[in-house]
Amino acid sequence: MLFPLPLRVACSLLAWLALYAWFCHRYKHRNYEWSCRLVTLTHGILATCLSAYIGFIDGPWPMSHPGSPNTALQVHVLCLSLGYFLFDLCWCVYFQTEGALMLAHHLARWFLKEMGCYHSLTGDVVDFFFVVLFTGVRIGVGAWLMYCELASPKPRWYIKLGGVIMYAVSWVFMVSICRFARRKSMKKYHAWRSRRSDELYLKTNGHLKNH
Repeated sequence: MLFPLPLRVACSLLAWLALYAWFCHRYKHRNYEWSCRLVTLTHGILATCLSAYIGFIDGPWPMSHPGSPNTALQVHVLCLSLGYFLFDLCWCVYFQTEGALMLAHHLARWFLKEMGCYHSLTGDVVDFFFVVLFTGVRIGVGAWLMYCELASPKPRWYIKLGGVIMYAVSWVFMVSICRFARRKSMKKYHAWRSRRSDELYLKTNGHLKNH
């Protein structure tokens, strides 16, 4: 017998809270945000693996069957993620760590900054893959999925409207990401030009001194 959806979401929320409490106990020398990010990382890995299994193995394929009734596994994963999102929202509101526009985390970048590794090749690689994956998945695959949803007669009108709104929000984030990428690229370029000028200056001075 399946439990009601609100009860399953509540159980998911309690499970994420328990995991957060364990992380706080395990990493006492770290701040609370460290434990929250570990919960975020755990959910990200778990949700990605389960979603990939549902989409590619268990089915149905969302591009060819949009609007089909949810399977039991899909409902379980939705409840699992909804419980996490409630936990994350409550945590962000309580600690007031995010602005009103975007209650979201750039998880890998934050961990690298905490460990002092962000301003390195590793940080550049993380940012590069973040931009590429967001563009390819949220914008590219998202456009394909939205087209399939709009072209199918099965989804109700408010489901289609919700999909369009979510895709529009993705483009808002895409604009912000492009601005971030441009700022970082220009900063890297100016730093390279500055180092290049210093090297040429030192070489020129050294050459003059030899004469």
